[in-house]
Amino acid sequence: MSTGRDFRFHHFLIAGLIVLADQVTKYIVARRVPLNDGWIQVIPGFFQITHVQNRGAAFSIFSSGTSELRTILLVLFSSVAAMVVAYFLLRLGRKFSTMSVALSLVLGGAVGNLWDRIVHGRVTDFLHFYIGQYSWPDFNVADSAIVIGAILLMIEIIWPPKEAMANQSDQKQP
Repeated sequence: MSTGRDFRFHHFLIAGLIVLADQVTKYIVARRVPLNDGWIQVIPGFFQITHVQNRGAAFSIFSSGTSELRTILLVLFSSVAAMVVAYFLLRLGRKFSTMSVALSLVLGGAVGNLWDRIVHGRVTDFLHFYIGQYSWPDFNVADSAIVIGAILLMIEIIWPPKEAMANQSDQKQP
């Protein structure tokens, strides 16, 4: 699906829009939903908007404890991950592909949550899905972009585009 155009600007625009959407939604939630106690019912028995602060990683992993080292390590890890993804995006950016869009989503999500960790020392989560007593850990727009990007990357790896498969078979022939 590539042309002679350079799509790097578009990919970084996608990442930037993810960061913007993430920060705007977190700001609105912080202003309108009381921390830890408030919620807005969206789909009864399935989805509500909450307001929680996550000092750990995705889905509240490593959130218990009070170590400042945890925040520093999460910031360092997120920074390195964002730089690696940006590097690959720059290399692939001349093409508009599932891979480059996936990397754009991952980069936007990583930067959105990284921003929160640097500025606030924690990440605001507010999307809460549940069925009865079973609930998924709260998450946000940045987390959603990272997961969607990761799913697209897995699809690309498991079912590569036909042109990529043709290129591989051409390279194997003597």
